[in-house]
Amino acid sequence: MSKTTVPALTQYRPETRLVHSGTLRSEFGETSEALFLTQGFVYGSAEECEARFKGEDPGFIYSRFSNPTTAMFERRMIELEGAEACRSAATGMAAVTTAILAPLRAGDHVVASKAMFGSCRFVIEDLLPRYGIESTLVDGLDLDQWQRAMRPNTKTCFLESPTNPTLDVLDIGAIAEVAHAHGARLIVDNVFATPIWQSPLALGADVVVYSATKHIDGQGRSLGGVILSSEAFINEHIHNFMRQTGPSLSPFNAWVLLKGLETLAVRVRAQTENAAKVADFLASHKKISRLIYPGREDHPQAATVRKQMRAGSTLIGFEVEGGKPAAFRTLNALKLAKISNNLGDAKTLVTHPATTTHQRLTPEARAELGISEGFIRYSAGLEHPDDLIADLDAALAKA
Repeated sequence: MSKTTVPALTQYRPETRLVHSGTLRSEFGETSEALFLTQGFVYGSAEECEARFKGEDPGFIYSRFSNPTTAMFERRMIELEGAEACRSAATGMAAVTTAILAPLRAGDHVVASKAMFGSCRFVIEDLLPRYGIESTLVDGLDLDQWQRAMRPNTKTCFLESPTNPTLDVLDIGAIAEVAHAHGARLIVDNVFATPIWQSPLALGADVVVYSATKHIDGQGRSLGGVILSSEAFINEHIHNFMRQTGPSLSPFNAWVLLKGLETLAVRVRAQTENAAKVADFLASHKKISRLIYPGREDHPQAATVRKQMRAGSTLIGFEVEGGKPAAFRTLNALKLAKISNNLGDAKTLVTHPATTTHQRLTPEARAELGISEGFIRYSAGLEHPDDLIADLDAALAKA
């Protein structure tokens, strides 16, 4: 990892850091961050090259290891999240898989919440056992289950909060205490809350991961992932793993994500306001049998939301009466909201988790998580809330 640094801007508020943090300027003094589309770098002498590879010279070596543009993105995420160190990855799942797998060895054990994105569950349930790493899935809301699942060889705990797609809000601080009492680390996927509304490291988590594809880009343009933690964790476990295996973020995508960060706070606030208004509309709709939104007092974990989140989410979960046929009729009748398995976009996106993000789970596993055939995940965009409500109202009339 390059030791190239710029002055920290941690004295400023998040909105200011999202615009200015980490910027490296070339001799041309460009306003926008420079895009360095280069695989490699040249050296003035063989001695300089040797020093670079030894880590004695802080410059860049190869863009699979580090790059000026990706370094700017990582620095900006460090200052936003309040982390010591960061590595960016090609996708959100590359970040999750690396954060979980890199520190582990055969014989280790992982405890994870059952409620998580389907691909994350694949990593825990299917991938880790191939390398001799055992796992236990628990009801993430039940602290006793976390406690009982811990073993002497438990090295990692993993959770999402709010969860995908049912928006359960897990008590990060309490689960971190359980993990630490048994010598394990806690990894938190913070995608649904975003760094604007929740700070897992401040709550006790050891590692935070993001799919930067979601809110950080937020405009449907690029893939990306982020791992944030202590310098010790990144240097001892993540940097060399990524250097040797190569799930690196491209400089072009890093540049796009830097542009996304500049507007992240503005977009997330507006999307959260839209989601809250849509949720209030759905709460009294006769065709909605269940509504889950972290910003409402009727959320099952409202007290936890107040304790650890600064606001609700851009996501809503709701169940349409009539199961899959009614849900599909609703989805097909929407005009503004687009059917897509992505989220956090400037455009409102909807998906049917039972047949998309969580389709690989058995019906019994989906039922256990509360993912019914009528359940829809709704990601509020930047459209006018009255238009979104009218769009939903018209679609639900056809449910």
